[in-house]
Amino acid sequence: MGAEVFELGLFKPESAEPDAGPPMLPRTWDVAGLMRSIPWLRLQNSQGRNIYVRPQGEHNLSLVDDLTRDAIERLKRTGFQPAAIIETSHGNYQAWLKHPERLPKDLGTAAARALARQFGGDLGAADWRHFGRLGGFTNRKPSRCGPDGLYPFVRLIEASGGTYPAAERFLATVRRQLDEANRIRAERAATAFCAPRQNSTLKTIDDFRNNPVYCGDGTRVDLAYAIYALGHGVSDAEIRNALASRDLSHKGNERRQQEYIERTTRKAALLLEKQCGHGPGR
Repeated sequence: MGAEVFELGLFKPESAEPDAGPPMLPRTWDVAGLMRSIPWLRLQNSQGRNIYVRPQGEHNLSLVDDLTRDAIERLKRTGFQPAAIIETSHGNYQAWLKHPERLPKDLGTAAARALARQFGGDLGAADWRHFGRLGGFTNRKPSRCGPDGLYPFVRLIEASGGTYPAAERFLATVRRQLDEANRIRAERAATAFCAPRQNSTLKTIDDFRNNPVYCGDGTRVDLAYAIYALGHGVSDAEIRNALASRDLSHKGNERRQQEYIERTTRKAALLLEKQCGHGPGR
């Protein structure tokens, strides 16, 4: 992967066991530190934690998740040779593509979404900093447990480490699409801000919380408000603050609460793109 520092995520779903520990154990190591920690990672994996990895900070890689073997072959045929291919379970793959430069967050997310759309990957895992599975450990997802009670190993299939041939052309296209999406969004925001508010103002998140159609379901309320707010030019910061205005302690610690807010705003943006017919990757 070529990164100098990695973030590890050791994830175990919520457990009724009193001593199970937090659902996610985060760690940050350089390559040497990661290698020294393999025995501890093996222990944690054997006790039910999935082992995930990503480069720290902004980087030059895109993860494409939930790919078939046919999709992997299509990547190679069309100039998108992955730097690393990981088999996460039988017939299911993740591919890391290496760009010729470090991508800022918005461009990294746009590139990941475009790749997922083009090759049939998981759009829900398409952003600039999504975790991939680390090879050499078992996939502890319950649905992957075999009839013998054993979990499949996550296997490194290929690791060229190289930049994909179509990078220059692909990134130029994604940049144009991102610029166009930002322009349209800015125009929509300016229109929403400047338009006369004749006897009404923009709805607040409390308007959605008080709407009986959502039956008090906070998750539905948050998503509905985020879609509405994005469509009316409300800034990302204002939307995040609104989502954080209710008690999110049931989502876990502060880190997990922020991850929930990020997932909600990202999903809202994807749904809005689909409704409006524009955005990165179209």
